[in-house]
Amino acid sequence: MAVPVIGVLALQGDVREHVAALAAAGADARPVRRPAELDAVDGLVVPGGESTTISELTDIFEMREPIDKRIADGMPVYGSCAGMIMLATEVLDGRPDQRGFSGIDMTVRRNAFGRQVDSFEAPVEITGVPGEPFHAVFIRAPWVERVGAGVEVIGSVTGGPAADRIVAVRQGNLLATSFHPELTGDLRVHAYFVNLVRTVS
Repeated sequence: MAVPVIGVLALQGDVREHVAALAAAGADARPVRRPAELDAVDGLVVPGGESTTISELTDIFEMREPIDKRIADGMPVYGSCAGMIMLATEVLDGRPDQRGFSGIDMTVRRNAFGRQVDSFEAPVEITGVPGEPFHAVFIRAPWVERVGAGVEVIGSVTGGPAADRIVAVRQGNLLATSFHPELTGDLRVHAYFVNLVRTVS
């Protein structure tokens, strides 16, 4: 099958790191900032960063309606950290005017694990990602407090004070993690998404 073309929403956050990880995992990866660029991709990554800033820039760059439409049409999207917040139908502790894409039926709590100084790393077993538990990096990360009936929980924290908190979910063609796989050098989560895009394309 042809190499899938996957964009990374390049408004703010870990764009370069996701592009590099997707390319290493077998995708034709490229930054996406304009609607015409979105039209040319088979899937999209919404990176980590600052969810309120990404929300504002999504409107400024007139990307909200095109992304909403592509999600409704079935385009695979993966959101990491702030990207998870952007995909949630409900956000707790967010700013009143921030808006996401409402793709995954879940409630997430913004900055749930604490501030920047509370960042940590922990192993997470992810359903569908083979091998040893994923070494996950959490930076001002959200967690998932509720999922709807159509959402599959594919990863939770396995130990420590945040044990059993949901940190990875999938609903149809939409995938979200509250951690940053692009910072680890472990390509398995990106490979999982590349395979998802390849299957749907």
